[in-house]
Amino acid sequence: MDMLSDVLSAMRTGEPYAARSKSHAPWGFRFTPGDAAGCHVVLQGGCWLVPTDGEPLALGVGDVLFAPHGTGHVLADEPGRPTVDFHPTRDEESPVGELRIPGSGAVTELLCASYSFERVRPHPLLGDLPEIIHFPARVGQHVSLRAAVDLLGDELREPRAGTDAILPSLIDMLLLYILRAWFDEQADRPDRAVTGWASAFGDPAMSRALRRIHRRPEHPWTVAELASEAGLSRAFFAKRFASVVGQPPLAYLTWWRMTTAARLLRGSDAPLRAVAERCGYSSEFAFAKAFKRAYGVAPGKYRTDVRDGAVL
Repeated sequence: MDMLSDVLSAMRTGEPYAARSKSHAPWGFRFTPGDAAGCHVVLQGGCWLVPTDGEPLALGVGDVLFAPHGTGHVLADEPGRPTVDFHPTRDEESPVGELRIPGSGAVTELLCASYSFERVRPHPLLGDLPEIIHFPARVGQHVSLRAAVDLLGDELREPRAGTDAILPSLIDMLLLYILRAWFDEQADRPDRAVTGWASAFGDPAMSRALRRIHRRPEHPWTVAELASEAGLSRAFFAKRFASVVGQPPLAYLTWWRMTTAARLLRGSDAPLRAVAERCGYSSEFAFAKAFKRAYGVAPGKYRTDVRDGAVL
């Protein structure tokens, strides 16, 4: 499994939610700050992004916005419009909610999706992302992302047999293409040195080491062994890894083990001993102690709280 897919599989909680809006000017939607990441695609017409801080940004057909940290913002046909909270209605038979504002003004159609990530211990990959990411609809750029947007638009405009099954997958796929496009852009920028997780994707040595950790968190990795996998000296590897990932190799190993444990506790009924072994702990007691240090609660309590909706 590649790193991006691996990280998202571990950090995602629940299913994405999407809504489509069709609004006649004048209109304005307020997206309040929250825990979920938000995505907007302009399907028809145009609008303005009005951030909490900063200048308004004009958006056109095919533009994609992504707010990975749940930052509050406004979308409106013009800056300064009165706004209402974005609360679409959802038919139980449809995977996509609907919101319509009637009128005689220009029409704008939007697809808005939200993705929930674990917020107790967010992955540094997500932490590296800016508050708002904007992908203008430019010919020849991010072809896969553009194709995903086109497919979504087609399914929403003309629902057919299978649309209800296709839409959740397309909405999920949109997130992957957004993140891939962002990291590709960072790697292609000649105006500054690429750092953090954006550099990890383009660094074969770091990628090899991270993949080993992700695929085999139960293995008793040492810095020397990971350096050998990366094809680097122990000292250089340790320094480079800490610079890219933000943690020393063994600290990240422990962090990833706990992240993997939380995913298994959320998504499976595996016994605690099996979860402990999968994460490199031969003792259930040692595992419970490490997990409580990371999450503040014992693993069994965490599993119960997740299922009761008390924690994500």
